[in-house]
Amino acid sequence: MNNIFIIGVGLIGGSFALDIKALHPECKVFGIDTTEAHLEEAMQLGVIDEKASFEDLNKAEIVIIAIPVDATLEVLPKVLDHISDDAIVFDAGSTKEDICDKVRNHPKRRNYLAVHPIAGTEHSGPKAAIHSLYKNKTNIICEVEETAFKLQEKALKLFSDLGMRIRYMNPKAHDKHIAYVSHLSHISAFMLGKTVIDKERNERDIFDMAGSGFASTVRLAKSSPAMWTPIFKQNKANVIETLDEYIDNLKHFKQLMEDNDFDAVYNEMEKTNHIKDILNGIQ
Repeated sequence: MNNIFIIGVGLIGGSFALDIKALHPECKVFGIDTTEAHLEEAMQLGVIDEKASFEDLNKAEIVIIAIPVDATLEVLPKVLDHISDDAIVFDAGSTKEDICDKVRNHPKRRNYLAVHPIAGTEHSGPKAAIHSLYKNKTNIICEVEETAFKLQEKALKLFSDLGMRIRYMNPKAHDKHIAYVSHLSHISAFMLGKTVIDKERNERDIFDMAGSGFASTVRLAKSSPAMWTPIFKQNKANVIETLDEYIDNLKHFKQLMEDNDFDAVYNEMEKTNHIKDILNGIQ
C-alpha cells in the first residue's frame, strides 16, 4: 500500500489515517482539506505526511472522503475525474442514497465504494482522530455490485485489517434504518440540551444538579452542526418519519402521567428495558 489520500482530516478521516499508517508504515498519507489550519494541525500531529490537492489524485491508491455529506455530493465526482483506473475511492457519509445517485452514471463509478462506518465520537477536527476507532465496529457497504471486484477486494482487505465487521445494504434501506438508530438520537440530544439551556437562563444552578446521566444523554449535542445539518437535509423524509413516531411516544407517555396511570408508565419502561438485550455485545 503506497499513496493514501484523505479528504477531510478530522475525526473520521484522521482516524483512518492513523490506523493505516500503523498497519503500513511504508505508506504515505496525503491530506486535502478546505481548512488550511486543519492541514497544518494534522501534519503536526502526524495524522498526515503531506498536504495535497485534487491535481495530485492521479497517484492515489486509495482515496477516503470524510467530509459533510453535502460537500461529498460535490467532491466525489471531482475525485473520480482525477483518479487512475486502479484507485479505489470510498466515502464515510451517514447518508447513502443521494450520494450513490450522484455518481450512478459517472464513467468511473466502478472505482467508488459506498461505505458508512458506524463509528465516531462527538468531537471534531484533526485532534479528535484516535487509533482503533474502527476496531469491532460495523461498516455498512451499499451497492457493492457497482464496484469493480478487484477494487472491492482492496477495500475489504483494509476494513478487515482494521477489525471492522461488514454488512451489506441497499442505499434506501440504509438511510431509513440509520434515521432511527443515529439521526433521531442526535436530534433528541440536541433538543434535550436546548430544553435545559433555555431553562438554565432562569435557574442558574440547574447544571450544578446535572449528573452523569444527563451528561451521557446529551453527549451527542456536542457534535458538529456543520456535519449534521446536511445529514438531516439529505435524509429529511426518513428523519421526519422517525420524529413523528418519537413525538407520538412522548405524547403517549405524557398522557399516562396526566392520567396518573403510573402502572402503565412502569409497564412502558419495563417493556423498553428489552433494549438491553438488543444492544448486548455492542462495543
